[in-house]
Amino acid sequence: MLPPRHVLGLSAYYHDAAAALLRDGQIIAAAQEERFTRIKNEPDFPAQAIAFCLRYGGLKPADLDCVVFYDKPVLKFTRLLESYLAVAPGGWRTFPEVVSNWLGGKLDLRKTIREELPGLRADCPILFTAHHEAHAASAFYPSPFTEAAILTIDAVGEWATTTIGRGRGDKIELLQELRFPHSLGMLYSAFTDYCGFRINSGEYKLMGLAPYGEPIYAEAILRELLDLKADGSFWMNLDCFNFLRGTTMTNARFHKLFGGPPRRPEETLEQRHMDLARSIQVVTEEVVLRLARHARTLTGEKHLCLAGGVALNCVANGRLLRERVFDKIWIQPAASDAGGALGAALAGWHSQRNQAEPVSAKVDTMCGALLGPEYSDEEIEATLRSHEAKFQKLSQSELLDTTVKLLEAGKVIGWVQGRMEFGPRALGNRSILGDARSPRMQSIMNLKVKFRESFRPFAPIVRRERVGDYFELTEDSPYMLLVAPVRPELRLSPPAGVKGLDLLKQPRSTLPAVTHVDYSARIQTVARHDNPLLYELLLRFEAATGCGVLVNTSFNVRGEPIVCSPEDAYRCFVHTEMDYLAIGNFLLDRTEQAARPVERRVAPQAD
Repeated sequence: MLPPRHVLGLSAYYHDAAAALLRDGQIIAAAQEERFTRIKNEPDFPAQAIAFCLRYGGLKPADLDCVVFYDKPVLKFTRLLESYLAVAPGGWRTFPEVVSNWLGGKLDLRKTIREELPGLRADCPILFTAHHEAHAASAFYPSPFTEAAILTIDAVGEWATTTIGRGRGDKIELLQELRFPHSLGMLYSAFTDYCGFRINSGEYKLMGLAPYGEPIYAEAILRELLDLKADGSFWMNLDCFNFLRGTTMTNARFHKLFGGPPRRPEETLEQRHMDLARSIQVVTEEVVLRLARHARTLTGEKHLCLAGGVALNCVANGRLLRERVFDKIWIQPAASDAGGALGAALAGWHSQRNQAEPVSAKVDTMCGALLGPEYSDEEIEATLRSHEAKFQKLSQSELLDTTVKLLEAGKVIGWVQGRMEFGPRALGNRSILGDARSPRMQSIMNLKVKFRESFRPFAPIVRRERVGDYFELTEDSPYMLLVAPVRPELRLSPPAGVKGLDLLKQPRSTLPAVTHVDYSARIQTVARHDNPLLYELLLRFEAATGCGVLVNTSFNVRGEPIVCSPEDAYRCFVHTEMDYLAIGNFLLDRTEQAARPVERRVAPQAD
């Protein structure tokens, strides 16, 4: 019996719903539902993402040979019921709504999937992987390793919150796990919420805030909240948390321990919040390091694959790399629940094969994470004309040279090219670009374009062969998931006594727009074979300026998903203070467009 040719993987109903399509085991397409609905972290059934994947693959539902969901719903529902019973009568406020949602369609997902995919053949199997099995598959199968340890860390799947496994050839084995409610993801999210940021998206903000503080609460976290063992396993002190019993993450005991009630989202950030961010970041890194060391001892492997939401903590990843617990690490770029859709498809495809493939050399098969929709110049032009936009159409070489001149002049460029990225990072196809040498670029982008908190850093992009000239990094970092220091000779020292958000006003290096206050940077390396157009832009910018680094941030504003279509890109462009939009072979000057008000959907955090 041959393995299924076309496999569709799905994730939904918690956050970051997504779909992914395999053909003969190869990744063809993948996208998050939020990019189509324009609802950030969209949890609902990924109907539009599925439609894209099928359209890109030239398929109809009847052509699918297997559909795989990234969770085991009955097991997850059992965990929910057991958790409510364990704290009864606590949790009574949320119990009716949660049970109603599950009885409304989550439990009978086979029926839901068939209803959402009319035309699916009756003999097409609908399978379910365990949540962390999907994460593990998303980490190992696309990686360049034939053998590796696998570490998955998130909030919770069915019961597991952390797993250690091993991948060899065609097989994955999960060896050990931590179970709910003891969860590193939940712990980090509790501090995210306490510091006034949104769970499932604000964790990046907490990580970016951490370098402004000192880890003065780390000891209290380890003493009062966490019983951490040498192997990275731990017990959480549930007396300080409220997520089992109520609608909040933390309780009065937690608040007393850390000096007051939770910060409201738009309240001023205090030094206490910065110190809390630094403290939980330090503790998180320690837990990840201990888990990784234990995984190395347990598996004997020299390579490590990472997935799960905590694997998006690029600061922890960078430290793990520098500590050399493993020779090499590879991180799934869509490490959170979106990547679960891909992992489910991969796990399903490999599980239905009759025999394992012989172990041979592998390469990264994520296609640079450029797995989403792309649009032709004809489609782009039709959109622009529908808005009566003013534009010029250039050859590709002319577009590159003009963009270089604009960047050199300090302009902010929206850059929309090729296929959209899968995962939370814009990797050069749905990006906003700027000159990394500009001391004003971070402030301009944060406050006039992104409309987000001024403390948040931006990422550098650099050609792979030049990364070591600017940063203390010798590894590939194609998915912007590793943080490394700027080279010492490029650093600048702030005046003595400057601390907290006042550090924002002090350039930290000769690349001030991409250097965080602790001299770190979240680096994306660009290889010609992964993204030839972006590579060529970097090459020409360096030829013109002598600098091989640009700022790269996602093309969106605060509270919105990254843009997908030409319609999304144009709307975002004209409602911000971005200077130019380079979309396909078209270049638009914002000053030439019809006057539109700048839309500040959420007020930025004051300096």
